[in-house]
Amino acid sequence: MKLASIKSGRDGRLLVVSRDLKRALPATTVAATLQQALDNWKEIAPRLADLAEQVEQGSVQTVRFDEYECLSPLPRAFQWVDGSAFLNHVELVRKARNADMPPSFWTDPLMYQGGSDSFLAPHDPILIPDEEFGIDMEGEVAVITGDVPMGITAADARSCIRLVLLVNDVSLRNLIPSELAKGFGFLQSKPSSAFSPVAVTPDELGEAWDGGRLHLPLNVDLNGNPFGRANAGVDMTFDFPTLIAHAARTRPLEAGSIVGSGTVSNKDQAGGPGRPVDEGGLGYSCIAELRMIETIRSGSPSTPFMKFGDRVRIEMKDKNGHSIFGAIEQEIRKHG
Repeated sequence: MKLASIKSGRDGRLLVVSRDLKRALPATTVAATLQQALDNWKEIAPRLADLAEQVEQGSVQTVRFDEYECLSPLPRAFQWVDGSAFLNHVELVRKARNADMPPSFWTDPLMYQGGSDSFLAPHDPILIPDEEFGIDMEGEVAVITGDVPMGITAADARSCIRLVLLVNDVSLRNLIPSELAKGFGFLQSKPSSAFSPVAVTPDELGEAWDGGRLHLPLNVDLNGNPFGRANAGVDMTFDFPTLIAHAARTRPLEAGSIVGSGTVSNKDQAGGPGRPVDEGGLGYSCIAELRMIETIRSGSPSTPFMKFGDRVRIEMKDKNGHSIFGAIEQEIRKHG
């Protein structure tokens, strides 16, 4: 089934959405919000699935689904942690500054804990005070979990995945170095993220979902032009169950926790850094990766970060070309 949260108060109002993203049915008779459904998933999920089946059969009166009226599926969450599962991206970051990749990076996932109290709606603008902060998008896949016990194994963590969705994990690249230099992680350099209008249960993804990875291209467009087409199931060193187990190593995760993949990134077919889409490559899911490759090749980056008025669109389509999650489409605007 596909679920969304229409704008209504802080936590939205839960909708069941048709597979073609054209129709919706309010789910308030079953659960008022997505968080309420996740808190009682064993009881609520079958009832939501029944509503979803009625929507597909046309046996209930529905309303037109408008993703522009949606909040992120969880407008705020108790937990948002983001991994860096695509080590091609990490390797390029370090190579651009002449740093080796520590061996532990291949066995122990990188992860940061982000702010989760103010997610952006998928079509709301990204408000930033200053262009000089180095505004960048990061196209990612994420999962929403049920309750996850502390110390869970990766094998058992598969059963904790409730929903899959897309993310724009906005980054302010020029603020990152000084924050990391303090040795205490991200804060100001990681403003509010945005999630796709719709979150889907893994069964909706069919053979594209293998239980831990989503094997479909992530479409990232910048100002209407193709920027990235990297496959989210390729070059993902750590799958989602592994990321969930990593996050829960020393504490449980509550239902409604969101775990991100990190920037989707593929190597070129020849095994080297990826090439731009307009050169026949799969492109990139963030500007920083292109700038890293430019630095490696010519000594300095030439592509600027985003400016006020720029637009980013992040979407994933099934093998028949139909949008699965709806689109994240946002314009960069000046705050204040």
